[in-house]
Amino acid sequence: MESSSEGQRIPVVSVVIPCRNEERYIEECVRSVLDSSYPTDKIEIFVADGLSTDGTSAILAELARRNPRVSHLINEERKTPYGLNQGIRAATGEIIVILGAHSAIYPDYIQKCVNKLAENTDAACVGGVLENTFEDTISETISLAMSSAFGVGSAHFRTGLKEGEVDTVAFGAYRKSVFDQVGLFDEQLTRNQDDELNFRITKAGFNILLSKDIKSKYHVRASLPRLFSQYYQYGFWKVYVNKKHKTITTARQLAPLFLVLYFLCLTALALYDSFFTLFAFVSLGVYLLAGLLATFSKTLNPVKQLLILTSFVVLHTSYGFGYLMGLFYFILGNRTIKG
Repeated sequence: MESSSEGQRIPVVSVVIPCRNEERYIEECVRSVLDSSYPTDKIEIFVADGLSTDGTSAILAELARRNPRVSHLINEERKTPYGLNQGIRAATGEIIVILGAHSAIYPDYIQKCVNKLAENTDAACVGGVLENTFEDTISETISLAMSSAFGVGSAHFRTGLKEGEVDTVAFGAYRKSVFDQVGLFDEQLTRNQDDELNFRITKAGFNILLSKDIKSKYHVRASLPRLFSQYYQYGFWKVYVNKKHKTITTARQLAPLFLVLYFLCLTALALYDSFFTLFAFVSLGVYLLAGLLATFSKTLNPVKQLLILTSFVVLHTSYGFGYLMGLFYFILGNRTIKG
């Protein structure tokens, strides 16, 4: 292992990026790694392309042709965890950074991750805070909702409200040795594969650290329907994770489910007694007022406040309904996922 002029050990870092049909974002993501301030000869990049049908493959082929640090892998299964595991198996680095195609890192991202791991020998993974980026008013207000504690609860990598030990991070830097001890990503998962892995890591007694000094950019979903689909899947697949581990992995996951069940029950009761109709409207008013108050910390523009409030509703109901459907599918239906 080579060292710097000061004698500091410089580990090789492998960056793994799964993608499919990401021609709008993949080049920015890869170039942000190539432009890193970390020593260039200590970085390798593995992009696992899930048989893209747009221009993604051509972009990756050109990036790999121009830079030997970029490896273009073909993910025949087209699922994210397969691509992640492809990259991990191919990696030679001691540290593996997981990125998404919608992300871009700051030049000092890798160096700060490496430093944080060196300072905390009991940590298996470190990560930072997401800075949401947007293209229009809708995506801007979605990003503001996703950085609010009212919108996403204790997902500190989105809100930046906590530093230190957390239960999960986005785009983490992992010691490769931890995969030998807890295993790779669960290839049956369509969503939540990072949360599930991080749960196994903490269950095994390792720490996951969040540092506010480590930052990356993330292009948010540009429409409310896409946001609904994304969070519906998060809720749905969280049930599979809970069933697999026979436990509730995080308490915050239950809040959207209880919210949806609460209003479904009130609606059903309102069919028998008008009192519950009034109670349902009062409850809805309280929820919307709380959401509206939360928007004041993000903007004073009334139009944007209304859109943020709408995003809150989409975030909570989509995750809640997804979790509910997951309960019917995985628990009551006792369904399993075929590999």
